[in-house]
Amino acid sequence: MPIIRTRKRRRQDGYTLMELLVVLAILGLLAAIATPMVLHYLESAKVSTAKTEVSNLSAGLDLFKYDVGRYPTTAEGLNALLVAPPGVDNWNGPYVKKTTDLVDPWGRPYNYRSPGQHGEYDLYSNGAKGEKASASGKPQIASW
Repeated sequence: MPIIRTRKRRRQDGYTLMELLVVLAILGLLAAIATPMVLHYLESAKVSTAKTEVSNLSAGLDLFKYDVGRYPTTAEGLNALLVAPPGVDNWNGPYVKKTTDLVDPWGRPYNYRSPGQHGEYDLYSNGAKGEKASASGKPQIASW
């Protein structure tokens, strides 16, 4: 005859519903506190990335000018850094690695104008909100 062992149940075999609710409340509170800080950090990282990319594109534009003798026209745009515009001699590019280098961290293309209003060219991004300019008239990220 097989021996059947019965196991005595202890009171502390699992967690009570109240304990689980307290843990969930604590996790929710931590998430509510941390989320705004993380979002702010991500936004400032995108701004820093855009400033670095504008600097890199400016270097590519300077190399284009060194080789061709002029900056790309507004009509040629920043694509002239990737593909030689028609009728351009001495183009020695590409001056940037890929087409994603021509798009800001918010997914919009960088604005380019040559001749510019602030120098030989204007290169800028309108930032996260895509607004044209701040109260000072300067975009959030600009080459000038």
